[in-house]
Amino acid sequence: MREKILEILMDINSDVDYEKEKALVDDEILDSFDIVVLVGELNSAFNIKITVLHLVPENFNSLDAITALVEKLSRG
Repeated sequence: MREKILEILMDINSDVDYEKEKALVDDEILDSFDIVVLVGELNSAFNIKITVLHLVPENFNSLDAITALVEKLSRG
């Protein structure tokens, strides 16, 4: 799961070290368009539904946070 998420992130912006970065949203490394693309890709890849309630920086600031969100939504 984590590797697939990393692959999606690399498709969005391959210049970022997602393994180390902890403030993707707070430091504006990912902009709002990137997040929209990311959410769409995650929804499709993992058959989940990320809603507006999930669209907070804490869920998207790092690869770990994104992975945790996807795992949580995958479990139902």
